[in-house]
Amino acid sequence: MNTNFIPATAVIREIIRENDTISTFRLELINKRVPFSFRSGQFCMLSVPHCGEAAISISSAPNALPLFDLSIRNAGELTNAMHQMKAGEQVGIRGPFGTPFPMADFANSDMLFVAGGIGLAPLKSVIDHCLFQSGLEADAVANITLLYGSRSPSEVAFTTAISSWKEQGIDCRLTVDAGDDSWHANVGLVTELLQKELITKNTKSLICGPPVMIRFVIARLTEMGCASHDIFTTLERHMKCGMGTCGHCHLDGKLVCVDGPVFSLEQLQTMDVMELGT
Repeated sequence: MNTNFIPATAVIREIIRENDTISTFRLELINKRVPFSFRSGQFCMLSVPHCGEAAISISSAPNALPLFDLSIRNAGELTNAMHQMKAGEQVGIRGPFGTPFPMADFANSDMLFVAGGIGLAPLKSVIDHCLFQSGLEADAVANITLLYGSRSPSEVAFTTAISSWKEQGIDCRLTVDAGDDSWHANVGLVTELLQKELITKNTKSLICGPPVMIRFVIARLTEMGCASHDIFTTLERHMKCGMGTCGHCHLDGKLVCVDGPVFSLEQLQTMDVMELGT
């Protein structure tokens, strides 16, 4: 797709309600002559008339095209407008933008995903892509483990995807900060699920969630002996243009929308990063 300032029109084909505040919007570009492809970890600039534009991670895998998913939490004017929309309505899309996860480097690796809340969205793209590659027996990963934390049972999202992943052999371990009578899984911080048995010499760890969670997970993984070049996370710092033009997401000589949003810990250690995540 031509990554300029002019959005392409996409139609909402389906809306999947993930929880009370998060919905996944399944989109398709109307003009089939506009080339569109992406890699896991990249994002789009989503626009709604009279409501502005926002950077949203793509939560589906590339093999699902021409359909692609944007999972959106209702948290502001634009996102609220999206949550009022219905299938068949149209939005603007620019992109894809950003540096993706290095999928080729994950071949034959044990994959550990650690997510919090809506942070599972960009990691979902990677998980689904890993499963697709495994089905082709090309660049397949060895094992996949997901550690997913939410504040409460009602805030757990992507339950349909998680059920499907379990059926396909993924070790999914969920936890909530505070449980209720309906919750029969782990209660506690997601870092408490990080056990040494999950780490092998071939483990690649991908993290996305609230900044404080990312910091503590990275610290725990490092303590457990994970190499900095095997730990990956995302930095999404209020990106405005997606193209490195406005400089709004400048961070220690980097532009997150161009040089990221995906960074390895090895890269971050060379930067003056005071805060991870949004």
